Amino acid sequence: MTGYIIKRLFAMIVTLWFIITLTFFLMHSIPGSPFNEERNTSEAVQRNLEKFYHLDEPLYVQYGMYLKSVVTFDFGPSIKKSSQTVNEMLGRGFPVSFELGIVTLIVAVFSGIALGIIAALRHNGIIDYLAMTIAVLGISVPNFVLATLLIQQLAVNLTILPVATWSSPKHMILPTLALATGPMAIIARLTRSSMLEVLTQDYIKTAKAKGLSPVKIVFKHALRNALLPVVTVLGSLAASILTGTFVIEKIFAIPGMGKYFVESINTRDYPVIMGTTVFYSTILIMMLFLVDIAYGVLDPRIKLHKKEGS
Repeated sequence: MTGYIIKRLFAMIVTLWFIITLTFFLMHSIPGSPFNEERNTSEAVQRNLEKFYHLDEPLYVQYGMYLKSVVTFDFGPSIKKSSQTVNEMLGRGFPVSFELGIVTLIVAVFSGIALGIIAALRHNGIIDYLAMTIAVLGISVPNFVLATLLIQQLAVNLTILPVATWSSPKHMILPTLALATGPMAIIARLTRSSMLEVLTQDYIKTAKAKGLSPVKIVFKHALRNALLPVVTVLGSLAASILTGTFVIEKIFAIPGMGKYFVESINTRDYPVIMGTTVFYSTILIMMLFLVDIAYGVLDPRIKLHKKEGS
């Protein structure tokens, strides 16, 4: 286990370095300067600003300075909001995004598993068809379209929920529904298909022959093995939820990292773009690593040394 973890950590560092490097050079390949839109600023002032933010240095020097800022986790001041550092913006926005992401993930996982189990137990019945129709719609409709529909129907027409901002539990309902529906649909379909396969296994037939209750058979014997495909996709689903919050936060005016990230792209605020990219990339890579470990814990038959060789 220790050797496997060390190898995975090394692979995580290499992956993060590749993301950092690619983002840096893609960002700097765009023509122009972040100060080009400052119409009332003279060329001399622009040159001084570029010198202050080291944008006048050769690209390899900027890259080295950037790697140093990543290692020390000090991304310096924002270009467009010079009174704020990137670290301060991360510290202020990430807790909100994290709360939205965690609540969404919990809702998606539990509702998706429940929907999948019900559909499997009522296979080829009305409930099964209804559950899978909901799942297909959830996968097909983008979260920003669903967010607009939810705002129109529940906040504007029926006025039962607030439209935007992030000041009470009621404000969490609409953005959570908009973000959770897609992942919930994927989990429901995976759980249903996996549960249908597990329920045909010999050990399940033996449990039924022993007279065990359906509830005990499902939750004690079948569910653990049926959840393996769900655990496999949890890392990518968590990634889609976290990146999806960028758009949803903008739609619902939520003061999270999505707000800063979208604004930084529009204004070419290099420190904020790089800081948020490194921050989120680290979190997502860690999630994928934890999912790998959880997969081995859930199914002891999976040997880590075999997984390394695959």
